[in-house]
Amino acid sequence: MGLNETPGAERIQIGFFGLRNAGKSSLINRITNQEVSLVSEVKGTTTDPVKKSMELLPLGPVTLIDTPGFDDEGVLGEQRVRRTREALAVCDLALLVTDHDRLSPEEQELLVLMERRDLPHLIVRNKTDCFPPNAVCGETMLTVSARDGSGVEELKNAMARAMQGREKRQRLVADLLAPGDTVVLVIPIDKAAPKGRLILPQQQVLRDVLDAGALSLVTGVERLEAALGGLRRDPALVITDSQVFASVIKRVPERLPLTSFSILMARYKGFLDEAVRGAAAINYLPDGARVLIGEGCTHHRQCDDIGTVKLPDWLQKHSGRRLEFSFTSGHGFSENPAEYDLIVHCGGCMLNDREMQNRMNAARAAGVPITNYGIAIAHMNGILRRSIAPLYNELPI
Repeated sequence: MGLNETPGAERIQIGFFGLRNAGKSSLINRITNQEVSLVSEVKGTTTDPVKKSMELLPLGPVTLIDTPGFDDEGVLGEQRVRRTREALAVCDLALLVTDHDRLSPEEQELLVLMERRDLPHLIVRNKTDCFPPNAVCGETMLTVSARDGSGVEELKNAMARAMQGREKRQRLVADLLAPGDTVVLVIPIDKAAPKGRLILPQQQVLRDVLDAGALSLVTGVERLEAALGGLRRDPALVITDSQVFASVIKRVPERLPLTSFSILMARYKGFLDEAVRGAAAINYLPDGARVLIGEGCTHHRQCDDIGTVKLPDWLQKHSGRRLEFSFTSGHGFSENPAEYDLIVHCGGCMLNDREMQNRMNAARAAGVPITNYGIAIAHMNGILRRSIAPLYNELPI
């Protein structure tokens, strides 16, 4: 899959970290052969993470992230350092760029943060055209010069080696299908649906069905019964938007396997088991419980928005309790999950696996149950076992 076909969350996210003026921006410009980042002798030129998506051989589709210096100062500097810490959560590979032979205390702190996250990383000694290296600190340094390009090809090859064996092997749905199977996709068209296009999980599932050599039948809720009745044999799977579970289960006979795009995405992100366990907490929320609803994307909110309107309403009705809700979107997430009694997260199609895993791990460390939209909705409709059955050989509940 090339760059134009690869969703942002599926690209390798590579972050460049270090102190101000270590040459992070210059190194990115050299690697890409483009003026991606502003370069200056003035410290603190990079004030926010800068991202560039491209095809980088021998790695393939990547997103390079240029971060502010980790030694920035003052009130604004502290905010920039926080942004740099946040960038660590999304990276699949981190480059610690330094311009001297021994790491400073701030660079050592960055290294510890990478190691705690089990984040693959490389230490890169820049500016060797000006200051040839003569020492090694703890881990072997790669030596480069962003100015004249020496060592850059070797760095690219080292980046590729660091990512070997980490390719994603989980499929969205193809492993559940056989060539010639029919899959019915139920895609409601409402005010929240992007005009003229499908949302990303629907696109990805459709592509994976095609890659499996199966047949796709796409319909809205109103035409679902007619679509099923027109088939010569039962479909291998019915996949619906979770928001219309209540309507769909009335139209799909019990004998037909049924799941949702959001539930498939939970499995794809390595989040399914945790989300299934977390859904049980919905039944035991106390009055005044705090619920965090997290989304991985940012979009214009509609009057019937799933995250801020529908889910809160369904959760309160199901629990019979007065609940307090907080909301996050994009790459922002709670710095203190322990404040909440439950976290309900979207499918995470805009987040890479590492960021989704970091959020799940943060909830687990805080002892807070976490689930996702589709699994929560299936649970509240009394069909959780049915909706996850196609994904398990042995059900966990």
